[in-house]
Amino acid sequence: MHRLLSLGLCNLLSPSILARVSAMSIIGRRGIHFLHKLNAENVPGALIEHGQSRLIDASLTLIRESAKLRGELVRALGGAVASTSLLGVPLGHNSSFLQGPAFAPPRIREAIWCGSTNSTTEEGKELRDPRVLTDVGDIPVQEIRDCGVEDDRLMNVISESVKLVMEQDPLRPLVLGGDHSISYPVVRAVSEKLGGPVDILHLDAHPDIYDAFEGNVYSHASSFARIMEGGYARRLLQVGIRSINIEGREQGKRFGVEQYEMRTFSRDRHFLENLKLGEGVKGVYISIDVDCLDPAFAPGVSHIEPGGLSFRDVLNILHNLQGDIVAADVVEFNPQRDTVDGMTAMVAAKLVRELAAKISK
Repeated sequence: MHRLLSLGLCNLLSPSILARVSAMSIIGRRGIHFLHKLNAENVPGALIEHGQSRLIDASLTLIRESAKLRGELVRALGGAVASTSLLGVPLGHNSSFLQGPAFAPPRIREAIWCGSTNSTTEEGKELRDPRVLTDVGDIPVQEIRDCGVEDDRLMNVISESVKLVMEQDPLRPLVLGGDHSISYPVVRAVSEKLGGPVDILHLDAHPDIYDAFEGNVYSHASSFARIMEGGYARRLLQVGIRSINIEGREQGKRFGVEQYEMRTFSRDRHFLENLKLGEGVKGVYISIDVDCLDPAFAPGVSHIEPGGLSFRDVLNILHNLQGDIVAADVVEFNPQRDTVDGMTAMVAAKLVRELAAKISK
């Protein structure tokens, strides 16, 4: 049956898309194969470990110096209490279906600056002002994995990179995924750096709160279980939910999650469009999975789930939210499933633009 379904899916995909999917599969396995080859040739484990450490140190140095330069610029200009800085995490291997979100960060950046629209946000902030938006670049996730670095260590690299951005006051990280597994190390870093829990507004078609989906504790479907277990959030509000099973509801009750499903959105709309979060904690974290949107607005996602939020629904929630936004992420845009004209890339880019305006002050 699975073989027949795979054949049916292949018949629906163009040769170019199939080629990209195949390439992603090859890239995702490359690190494992490389490490196996080294082990087969009896390369000393200490030598491999030393090489991995050098690459990680180089990665962190790049982020550190890039963030330092942006921070110095923003401070020299003056007048900014909080300034958004983009950090890309091109990670897709913890996805349970397609790994295309690993290709998203450069596509989002391209859409932000493509010239088809001006650089002013809806609330009037100018993105070309470094006090509103800077960019420290990407964590070289694939290069790190190519050296055989396991996820425990990789998650630490992501957390440390986020902290390096936050060290450069007034920079605040807006992270470009990547699949949703990145939210765990990002939120962990934010909470640890600020010294306490945050309130989280999570927009998604799925609750991503499985204990360990398919046995993977770092699965993109388990990120919020790790966040809640760690005590990194006081409140977790999940909005746009429309694909949830018994475990998702039970886990939600276990962690005291406030789950707002699409089937009751018309009833919940007024509350959700007038949220006030972050009082008594270290601030507000916003996580936007692009599939929170109905696929009519954002078809370029791995898990297409009809019946979602409109783009204006999302903007109304964001624009009206009262609270100090300390960090955010935009995840699960899959360029391999986008339209030819890059419709979903533009949608993801506008989410980033409006979040940047919301964070910066």
